[in-house]
Amino acid sequence: MTPSEAQTRIAALRAEVAHHDERYYRKANPEITDPQYDRLKRELGDLEARFPEAAGKAGADTPTAGVGDDRAEGFQTYRHRQAMQSLDNTYSEAELREFHERLVKLLGRESLAYVVEPKVDGLAVSLTYEKGALVRAVTRGNGTEGDDVTANALTIQGLPRVLRASAGAPLPDLIEIRGEIFMALAEFERINAARDAEGEERYANPRNLAAGTIKLLDPREVAARKLEIVLYGIGACEPATSGGETQSGYHARVRAWGLPTVERLWKAQGIDEVWAAIGELDRVRAGFAYGTDGAVVKLDSLALQREAGSTSRAPRWAMAYKFAAERAETRLSRISVQVGRTGVLTPVAELEPVLLAGSTVSRATLHNQDEIARKDIREGDFVYVEKAGEVIPAVVGVNTARRAPQCVPYVFPKSCPACQTAVIQVEGEVALRCPNYDCPVQVRRRVLHFASKACVDIDGMGEAMVDVVVGKGWVKGIADLYRLKREDLLTLGKSVEKSSDNLLLAIERSKKADLWRFIHGLGIAHVGAAAAKDLALRFGSLEALSESRIDAYIGSSKESLIAGIGPTMADAIISHFNQPVNRTLVRDLVGAGVDPAKPAAAAPGTGPLLGKTFVLTGTLPTMTREEASARIEAAGGKISSSVSKKTSFVLAGSDAGSKLEKAKALGVAVIGEQELLAML
Repeated sequence: MTPSEAQTRIAALRAEVAHHDERYYRKANPEITDPQYDRLKRELGDLEARFPEAAGKAGADTPTAGVGDDRAEGFQTYRHRQAMQSLDNTYSEAELREFHERLVKLLGRESLAYVVEPKVDGLAVSLTYEKGALVRAVTRGNGTEGDDVTANALTIQGLPRVLRASAGAPLPDLIEIRGEIFMALAEFERINAARDAEGEERYANPRNLAAGTIKLLDPREVAARKLEIVLYGIGACEPATSGGETQSGYHARVRAWGLPTVERLWKAQGIDEVWAAIGELDRVRAGFAYGTDGAVVKLDSLALQREAGSTSRAPRWAMAYKFAAERAETRLSRISVQVGRTGVLTPVAELEPVLLAGSTVSRATLHNQDEIARKDIREGDFVYVEKAGEVIPAVVGVNTARRAPQCVPYVFPKSCPACQTAVIQVEGEVALRCPNYDCPVQVRRRVLHFASKACVDIDGMGEAMVDVVVGKGWVKGIADLYRLKREDLLTLGKSVEKSSDNLLLAIERSKKADLWRFIHGLGIAHVGAAAAKDLALRFGSLEALSESRIDAYIGSSKESLIAGIGPTMADAIISHFNQPVNRTLVRDLVGAGVDPAKPAAAAPGTGPLLGKTFVLTGTLPTMTREEASARIEAAGGKISSSVSKKTSFVLAGSDAGSKLEKAKALGVAVIGEQELLAML
C-alpha cells in the first residue's frame, strides 16, 4: 500500500468508524456487530501507526484517540473529576499474553497479580457520593464530560442513595464510583414479550435497550423498565484512599458500603492463571442474570496501576478479553415480511433450524431493506447466524462460496403483503410503511394494543379473539369494539353464551376506564403510559386533547409547559390528530358511549394545593410515595420527578438523596410528612 492509498483508506475508515460510533453511543442502535466494529477500528489503528504522515494528511480527528461520545440532547452535561477511559480489547489469547509481557517489561517484575472480572454488557456510568450520599450519576460521554442522568439512575432499585458506613469501611468525603448500567435478561424478555403482544418489533439486545432507556427524558418510563447496575471501578477520591491498595480490596469495600458489584471475581497470579480464570468464567457466565460478553483483566495492585499509567484513551494496566460470539451456519429458506401496528414492514429470515448457544433457532431478524442490501442476503443463501447480545438471533453474513446460481438479489416488496397497498418511505426514515389505515394486520395490532392490560384492559379480547372479530369484519377499527353484537358472537360455536356475555360485560366496563388508558390506547407515537397520564391531567378529555395545539405544550420561551413532554412528543401528538382518521376515531369513541374516568386532579380551580409542584424523595413515616402523590394530585397539586426553580416544595423523608441537596442549593422549600398533612 502506498502512502497515498493509505491516506485515502484512513480517511474512509475514520468516516466509517465515526458513523458507527454515532449509531452505538448516541443512538444505541448499532448496524454492525462488535467484532465487525473492532476489526474496522483495528485496521484504522494499524494504518495510522504504519503511515503517520498519511494519517496526518487524512485530516479530521481520529476516533482511535477517543472513547466515543454518548452525550444526547435534552440532558445537562457534567465534567468528570477524573476522566473516564475505555479499555483496549482483544479476541486473542496471544495478544492477552503480549499485554502481560508489556507490563512485566514496564514494571520491571516477573510476578504480577491480577483480578479477572466479568465484562458486563451495558452503559458506562460514574456515580458521585459526597459524605456517603448519592449526588450525581453521569454517563461516560466523551470521557471528559457526560450526561447527567441522576433522575433516571434514581429509579434503579438496587442503587442505594446513602452508603452504609462501618468501622472496616469508612466513607470518603467524595468518591466517583464507576460501573455499568444494564438490563437483566429476564426483564429484557418481559419487555419483548409485551412488544410481541402489541405487534411491535422486538428490541435487538439488552445492552442497546439499557443504553436507550437511561437516556429517556421521563424517569417514570425508565422506572417501568427496571434497569440494574454493577460497580467495579473508581475515579476521583477525597481523601485519596478508596478501600485498600488492591482492586480486589476495592470490591470488598464497595460491597461493605451496600453497593452492587460483580457477581464473581477471580484472583490470578501470572498470565497462566488469568487464562484459566477466563476459561472458568466462560463456562459459568450462562448462569448470570445479565449479559457477559467477555472478561476484564486488571492488575490487582492499585500502586502498580498508577505506575503503569494510561494512554490518551485507555489504562495500560487493564485489558478486555472478548468472547467470540457463537456462530452457526444454516440455509435461509425465505424472507418473510411482517406488518406492525404502525404499518412498518419488518423482514424476518426463515431459517432451516440450527442449534445456537443452547437453543434451536429457526427465525432471525433482518432489521430493514437497507440491511439486506448491505449484506447482500438472498433467499436460498447459506448464512451465518449469531445471537446479538447473546439473546436475539441475527443474520450477520453470507457464505458466498456456497451460493447457488438461482439465488438472486432480494427485492423488497413494493406493496403491503397483507393488503397489497403500495408502500411508502417517510423522509428521514429507513423503514418502509403500509399507508393503508384499514390494512387488516394493522387493524389487528391496533385493536390488540387498545384492548391490552396496558391500555383499557378488555378481559377476553386477546390475540385469538381479535383475529376472529377482525377476520369476520365485525371490527374494522377500535371504536367497533363497542358495537359488537351478542347475536354475532353467539355464532362462534356451541356453549359460548357465558363467554360472550363476559366479553360484552368487559367491553362495557372498559367505557369507564381511566382517561390515560384511552390516550395510551390510541397508539400516538412516543406517548407511553406516563406521558398519557400527564396528558390526561392537562386536558381532561379525549376531545380536548384531539383539538390541542403547540402552544399548549411549548411556551414562548421554548420551555415545556407539561412535565415530561418536550417538542418531539408534542409534534407527534399534533401530527397524530392532524390526520382526519384519528380525529374521527375520537368522535366515534365518544359516540359509542365511551366516558373515561377523569383524573382526580383535573378539576379546575379547586384544592388547597392548586398550582403547587411537589418533588418527593426519601421514605415517609406513614405513607408510601404513591399514596402521598395521589393525595397531592387529588388536592390540585402536581408531581414532578426532578427539582428545579419551578418546584414549590420538596417532600423529604428519611434517606433523602440528591434531590434534597439540589433543593437546598436552589432554595426550594423542604417539608416533611406532617407539613404536607397540615397543608391538606
